[in-house]
Amino acid sequence: MTTQIPHEGNAIAWLAGALAYAAAPVFALMALASANATPSMASCPAMPGVLPFDGMTAMYLLMCLFHLRPWLKLAGTARPTSRH
Repeated sequence: MTTQIPHEGNAIAWLAGALAYAAAPVFALMALASANATPSMASCPAMPGVLPFDGMTAMYLLMCLFHLRPWLKLAGTARPTSRH
């Protein structure tokens, strides 16, 4: 005989939703931290880059963009309040 936790499915769904919303801000913070940890471009003038950040920062920015869907859905469903 096994006992199930009540509303276990709801807790798992809530956790999945929370993780979906957490991904983009976490990746944005990681990109910011990675960009701040990158040495300045003036230290290597022979190899100027197209972008002012390294590959890790670009990867984190792309991951942030790919995980923006829940935030964009939330912004799209928000209804403006009417002001009379």
